[in-house]
Amino acid sequence: MLAYTAYLAVGSNIGDRKANCVNGIDSLIELSESELLGISKMYETEPLYVEDQQWFINAVFAIKTKRPPLELFHIAKKVETKSGRDLSAQRYGPRVLDIDLLIVDDIIVQSPQLILPHPKLHERRFVLQPFADIAPNLNHPVLNITIQELLFNLDDKNKKVYSYP
Repeated sequence: MLAYTAYLAVGSNIGDRKANCVNGIDSLIELSESELLGISKMYETEPLYVEDQQWFINAVFAIKTKRPPLELFHIAKKVETKSGRDLSAQRYGPRVLDIDLLIVDDIIVQSPQLILPHPKLHERRFVLQPFADIAPNLNHPVLNITIQELLFNLDDKNKKVYSYP
């Protein structure tokens, strides 16, 4: 059976945001029978798209898994739902837990359910900052540029991202 290295983003802006993220990571690892390879610092981040809401806590983590990307995606959605997330709620609105697949090895997926690498990761400081903590030299499989270079070249009007205790 193949083993994949997957990078995922986790975020929350409802309730105990940090605990929601930690519990989400733990649940995903347990349900997917994966091994945690690394986790970034937690960051408090300004919301994007829908700005009139509480700031988020965000992190990026890496796992070694035998689950292929689409199966991992479904497990992430299951973890979100079990945490209380309403998947029919306003897009980019407040949420208890959000888990996104960012990059899985150099796999490219274009399906109605899943796009890999994540189509907006290169636009988001709240993803790139923590991603650079754990994999600064990882090459984006489509853009062919490192995570650190994507962060350095990001023009997002300096959205706020602060290290969170």
